[in-house]
Amino acid sequence: MTGHHRTPVTVVGLGSMGSALAEAFIDAGHRTTVWNRTASKAVPLLSKGAVHARTTAEAVAASPLVIACLTTYESTIEALEPATAALKGRALVSLNSGSPAGARRLGDWALGHGARYLGGAVKNVPSAVGAEDTLLYYGGDRSVFDEFAGTLRVLGGDTVYLGADADLAALYEMAVGGTLLPALVGFFQGAAALQARGLEVASMVRFSTKWFEMINSVLPVFADEIDRGDYSEPASSVRLFLAGAAHDEELGREANLDTEWHRPFHDLLKRAVEAGYGDQSISALTEVLRKPAPTP
Repeated sequence: MTGHHRTPVTVVGLGSMGSALAEAFIDAGHRTTVWNRTASKAVPLLSKGAVHARTTAEAVAASPLVIACLTTYESTIEALEPATAALKGRALVSLNSGSPAGARRLGDWALGHGARYLGGAVKNVPSAVGAEDTLLYYGGDRSVFDEFAGTLRVLGGDTVYLGADADLAALYEMAVGGTLLPALVGFFQGAAALQARGLEVASMVRFSTKWFEMINSVLPVFADEIDRGDYSEPASSVRLFLAGAAHDEELGREANLDTEWHRPFHDLLKRAVEAGYGDQSISALTEVLRKPAPTP
């Protein structure tokens, strides 16, 4: 199939991710129209064959499939507001971060202007866009996904439709993404502890990777416990994790580290013990997390 027969695509928003999306479409032979508030960001893509639109109205009118990759759902609405007349009948796919509520607001806004809406998320870094194992998932108008699935798979081979609700990708994005910052902060604390002993951080990367692989291996077990609501056969109990709190504090004193970020986790463990989950699986913390912490 030649590029002439491929679906024309518009990409609105040319940050690092938006530029990677546009480049993937260009490389796959799609006529790719691009727009960005700062026009200079389009220049590298123009040399690869992209078409530059001066306005979002011009950008939307250029293609049946419009990919919006701006910082937030609110900024997407703001950028596309001048293009509402051109949106009617077109497929709008958002690929940005934000809350499920934000995705619903954008979906309602798009539908109100006659567009067909699909909310999505890219679960990888910009350099991975286009790879066979790169995951993207979508929620919203099934007809958009079915019609443009081949085009969307240009962005990543692991392309998943979650369901008809416009906010599903945002929901999964936040549900999955909640592990990122605690995991990174834990790694950074370990890095600081090693450097306090004059050791190179690079020396622990192999061991950290193995640790993450272990965590990966137990996630299905925890998911099953939570889905069944049965925490009675723990591999690791809440009380066992709570016992480790003293070790965190001791390491902090020895290596002169700020370990205050542990405190909310320790408090969560204490609340779980008080709620009767002490000898049950650590996954029972899910039951405590269902209820907001008491206000001091």
